[in-house]
Amino acid sequence: MSRLDSVIRRLQAQRACLQQGVDLVRDLQGPVLELGLGNGRTYDHIREICSNCEIFVFERKVAAHPDCIPDDEHLFLGDLSETLPRAVERFRGQVRLIHSDIGTGDQARNAEIGRYIAGFVPDLLCPGGIIISDQETAFSGAQALALPEGVRPGRYYMYRAGGAARPTCRSGIEV
Repeated sequence: MSRLDSVIRRLQAQRACLQQGVDLVRDLQGPVLELGLGNGRTYDHIREICSNCEIFVFERKVAAHPDCIPDDEHLFLGDLSETLPRAVERFRGQVRLIHSDIGTGDQARNAEIGRYIAGFVPDLLCPGGIIISDQETAFSGAQALALPEGVRPGRYYMYRAGGAARPTCRSGIEV
């Protein structure tokens, strides 16, 4: 498969997983977290399909299209080792959806990053909340979700936090 075909399939899988994830958490309240802004395409798409959600973006260094950069209040700027612990303090148990797209092309590094992120997910997600990731991010109490039709296993990963889904998890409470 050409690199062009591979990226097209990856983006189609990403879009299908995002749509399914948004549909699954539609009745939950709470913010959405986007780990990795890149050029802003996915953030822009999430704004469109989840227009009633408050979205917070995590990025080491912003290099996105100007129309796809969140305001300072919704941007956690810096390394995930600094920003994810701050996010847990702020959003503990409140997040309805996390999308993580942080692949580096280095399989060993990707696995390490996926495990690191997975360590924070249970503290961030509200019951019934979902993480969608390009890396394996299984966590204690996670329920692996079936991928949308046409998405090859291993291309994307989706997990739901344990506990009963509660439409009452809250958003925007600062600690």
